[in-house]
Amino acid sequence: MAVAVSTRRARALRPDAAHVPVWWRDAAGLLAWASMLVVVALWVHGGGIQDLTAGVAGAMTTLGRVTGLVAADLMLVQVVLMARVPFVERSFGQDELAHRHRFVGLVSFWLLLGHIVLIVLGYAMAARSGVLATAWGMVRTFPGMLLATVGTALLILVVSTSARAARRRLRYESWHLLHLYGYVGGLLVVPHMVWTGAEFTTNAPARAYWWTAWGAAVAAVLAFRLALPAWRSRRHRVVVDRVHHEAPDVVSVHLRGRDLGRLPVQAGNFFVWRFAGPGRTRGHPLSLSAPPTATALRVTAKVTGDGTARLAGLRPGTPVTFEGPYGRLTQAARTRPGVVLLACGIGVTPMRALLEDLTYPSGAATLIYRARSEAELVLREELHEVAARRGARVIELVGARVPDRSSWLPAWAGAWDDAAALLDMVPDVADRDVYLCGPDGWMDAAGAAVRRAGVPLPQTHLERFTM
Repeated sequence: MAVAVSTRRARALRPDAAHVPVWWRDAAGLLAWASMLVVVALWVHGGGIQDLTAGVAGAMTTLGRVTGLVAADLMLVQVVLMARVPFVERSFGQDELAHRHRFVGLVSFWLLLGHIVLIVLGYAMAARSGVLATAWGMVRTFPGMLLATVGTALLILVVSTSARAARRRLRYESWHLLHLYGYVGGLLVVPHMVWTGAEFTTNAPARAYWWTAWGAAVAAVLAFRLALPAWRSRRHRVVVDRVHHEAPDVVSVHLRGRDLGRLPVQAGNFFVWRFAGPGRTRGHPLSLSAPPTATALRVTAKVTGDGTARLAGLRPGTPVTFEGPYGRLTQAARTRPGVVLLACGIGVTPMRALLEDLTYPSGAATLIYRARSEAELVLREELHEVAARRGARVIELVGARVPDRSSWLPAWAGAWDDAAALLDMVPDVADRDVYLCGPDGWMDAAGAAVRRAGVPLPQTHLERFTM
């Protein structure tokens, strides 16, 4: 059955929707580094350097102090990275922010462990006591230490479940709930710093810095993770218009709302959607699968679990709350006139919107669509209709995955080199922007092929949805 596709172009973007000043990215990075420099400077101001010469026990204790302080500062950086602060989110995009969030989290975690080890050893040496006895005595007698111990245990839980292998074994909702314990763990560490930290008991400038930093982080979360989404949801009053079954296990949810032209949204953006009714607390990070208009949005999802299965049964008029728009998989990331869109499976949904909405001359856009079977070529007729109208090319790579090696190509490609295959399909790929979306393993393989084909990193744009 043919699918009717609207030929109406999306409404003009809000003036601020596409423009991302280059200096925003530099400013965000400088703020993060400046915060750590301030922490170290305050440690020096509090006598940290002098304490290094006060014997082995004193040196270990003061090193434990500075590692703990930097770890606490990096925890705040982590929070801000994922607080959806608009100028940060639009400068980096969620994929890069998530990568930096994980890296900063690991550094912070190991510094925290270093803080614990150094402090305990320093106190044990000073008291000429056993390490375990000293640690137990600190937990029992130091103000806030029991809370800090519980907080550290929660942070260990979060780090252990954030490894890719562990995440693959967990449902998304379960992983996300566990990940929220990181906020609780961070909060439980605060009383220990306030009640026993030398920076709070003897250093007024340090107290001022930390209260300001904590206040800014909490304000960012409240403003951009809670208040802004609530205000936008109330203002635009989005509801389900209709649900269309694209395939037995794929549905498109058409949404309508009020004054959507005022949302700073572009094709390629994703939102976190929550639909009224059972499971309303579960967020669904889904990209737009068609260019946005002043009155309508559309998302398309593969039914893979209880949460997405519920999308197929949504009724017209169901209220929707949302967070977003998020992501840099948009026109704002463009650096070249030509474009290559690489998609696998349901990852084609943002590419469908981008194929229609991106600016490019006729003949300068290629969509390469990887799927296991022709039945899994979602939105196929729409893609070919848009390609014919815009002068783009669609290449379909259909077949089972390669079982014994990491490749973005199907098994029938045999020994065809991943990068050479891409160059055969798009000889001038190094002179184009490349957008990628699909499963993690496939994106890793495709990204590696893109780099080996000579595409500079600034011309490569991808997005993995992270709440």
